[in-house]
Amino acid sequence: MGSFSVGCSVENVAHRDRQVSIAKALVGTGSEYTWLPHDVLSRIGIRREKKDVQFVMANGRTVTRAVGFAIIRIGENFTVDEVVFAEPGDLALLGARTLGGLSLVVDPRRKKLVAAGPIPAA
Repeated sequence: MGSFSVGCSVENVAHRDRQVSIAKALVGTGSEYTWLPHDVLSRIGIRREKKDVQFVMANGRTVTRAVGFAIIRIGENFTVDEVVFAEPGDLALLGARTLGGLSLVVDPRRKKLVAAGPIPAA
């Protein structure tokens, strides 16, 4: 598929006026969760709701990070999701759960996100 990045915005669920733009986040369909810099999340007041969550990195190493709740927007699409408080050296990336919530899928030929279409109800 190749990799590509997109811009997004992140909002505090409880205080919608507290938001920030992320210029580049890697589209990471191999990751369940979205990872965003901890200083960015803290700056807009997103709290660490789950602490000491373990993740297995692509290189096989296990790391522990905190997780909070945020609204993530790309264009007109938005969703509420759990986000990982990324530490220095971690990538900012949009995970599969967020992409599903946004109803977006990867177009691998054009290296962009496109509408997933109608959401199955049953």
